[in-house]
Formats: sequence, structure tokens, C-alpha cells
Amino acid sequence: MRARVRKEKTVEFPDELRYTKEHEWAFDEGKGRVRVGITDYAQDALGDVVYVDLPEIGTPVQADQPFGEVESTKSVSDVFSPLSGTVVERNPLLEEHPELVNEQPYADGWLVIIEPSEPEALKSLLDASTYRAFLDAQA
Repeated sequence: MRARVRKEKTVEFPDELRYTKEHEWAFDEGKGRVRVGITDYAQDALGDVVYVDLPEIGTPVQADQPFGEVESTKSVSDVFSPLSGTVVERNPLLEEHPELVNEQPYADGWLVIIEPSEPEALKSLLDASTYRAFLDAQA
């Protein structure tokens, strides 16, 4: 019998994104809009996502404060806002397909779009290499 070699999943860290220590990502779309989701690392740690609870459009959010929840087969986890501002869009696909958070965390699995009250605060978030170093230090 041949032994099977288990291939480790490679976690992605797109360079164009900014990251938080709570494992959210933020992407500056321009025109005062920032797309937010959870990182590949976070979705992998959560396991199979079965439900996503997101705030309504117009809801104010505070940086480093929970704004929603992601429920997986393992647990329910808070999602923290990377920036203060107002929710201007929520991902309509997640209501019917929460598994997109697992399958495409940086694409169709995004959570909300925020209009930040302080756009320059995006620069204070971690870049990809700093986030990777943070995760390595936690291991």
C-alpha cells in the first residue's frame, strides 16, 4: 500500500490588500469605497461556512469593532471592521451561497463595502508581508 502525501493548503496574501490582526482584509476601490472580507487564513481556520450575518446598508461601523458574524460547521465568529465608516453595500450572493467565503475569500466571497469616515486610516492596516509575518509569529 502506498502512503499518501497530504498536500498542505497554500494560504494566499494578495499584495494589493490591507489586513488586520483579526484576519479581515480591505481593498481600496477608489471613490471613497473599501471592500472588506475575511482572509484566506481565517476562512481555512473556520471550516465550512454555512451562514453569514451582515449589517444593513447605512449601518455605521467602528474600526476594530464587530459588525457581523460568520457561522461555520465549527463555530460562530465575529467579523471586525477594519475601518470606521458606513456600510454602503453588502454582498447579496452570500445569503444563498455562504460557501463563497471559503471558495473565493478575495473575490465573490467578500462581505461588505464601507465608505470610510477616515480614508487615510487604510494606510495604517497591515500590508501583505507584515500580515504574513504576524501569522508566522502566531504559529
